[in-house]
Amino acid sequence: MAVSLLKKRLAKDRSARAVMFTLTVLSLLLLVVMGVGLYLKSEMILDEYSLWTLLTTADWKPLKGSFGFLPFIIGTLAVTALSILIALPISLLTALYLSEYAHSWTKRVVFPVLDILAGIPSVVYGVWGTLIIVPWIADTLGPHFVDYTSGYTVLASGIVLGVMILPVLVSLFIEIFTIVPQDYRDAAASLGATKWQICYKVILRKSMPGIIAAVVLAISKAFGETIAVLMVCGNYAGIPRSLFDPCYPLPALIANNYGEMLSLPLYESALMFAAFILFFIILVFNFASRLLLQRIEKRYKL
Repeated sequence: MAVSLLKKRLAKDRSARAVMFTLTVLSLLLLVVMGVGLYLKSEMILDEYSLWTLLTTADWKPLKGSFGFLPFIIGTLAVTALSILIALPISLLTALYLSEYAHSWTKRVVFPVLDILAGIPSVVYGVWGTLIIVPWIADTLGPHFVDYTSGYTVLASGIVLGVMILPVLVSLFIEIFTIVPQDYRDAAASLGATKWQICYKVILRKSMPGIIAAVVLAISKAFGETIAVLMVCGNYAGIPRSLFDPCYPLPALIANNYGEMLSLPLYESALMFAAFILFFIILVFNFASRLLLQRIEKRYKL
């Protein structure tokens, strides 16, 4: 009887392992299938133009046969970088306050608000940006720096996108900080460390790999955000020279043009190539972030 039960348990264990391995392989294959599919859809534009020409030229006139993706790549990187610069310090300090300083009643109020902010549809953020942020930049902030700006700018896109990823980062950081053992805090306090020194020297140091992983997740989300950015970026196919210039990120380009341009095969292939560029950027960024995370883990010996 005991031998029979043992065999059943071992069989269940092997079955569970096989199922999990299969699902893991399928998830990896899904990534490969997506990349190959986008590449195959982009072959027409790659046969007509060299990769160097597509990536390094700024002339975008599809109906005349000019497909320069440089403005869209720069716009994507600029908006994403600005959103992280805005959201990261705010979310990091907010999470430190909520996890280390705030009273319990403050947490009971703030946590549901963060959940609500994280669940708001992106189009609502886009409407908020159009009604509040764009006029503020055009009428109040912009005139102090440039002669004229419409408000539909890199800055507006970065602010809206930064606000969108803010609740996600705060929630992730709080989870990461709560994992740090209380013994570490007590040991630092017994040596005379102040609250801020504990946060800076102990919690942030111990949480660094998790912080990097959370930022990578937020950046990956920011890269692909479409509707909210599309509504405030200006949709101008030119290289932005300042924060007060309009831009045209890759997701906005695809969302704006894909449906109505299916009748033009070369144009459709160009849009698929834009999707492939975005896919490749995110893939390379995540791979580089993994390498950085491994080096940080070795440095802090975690």
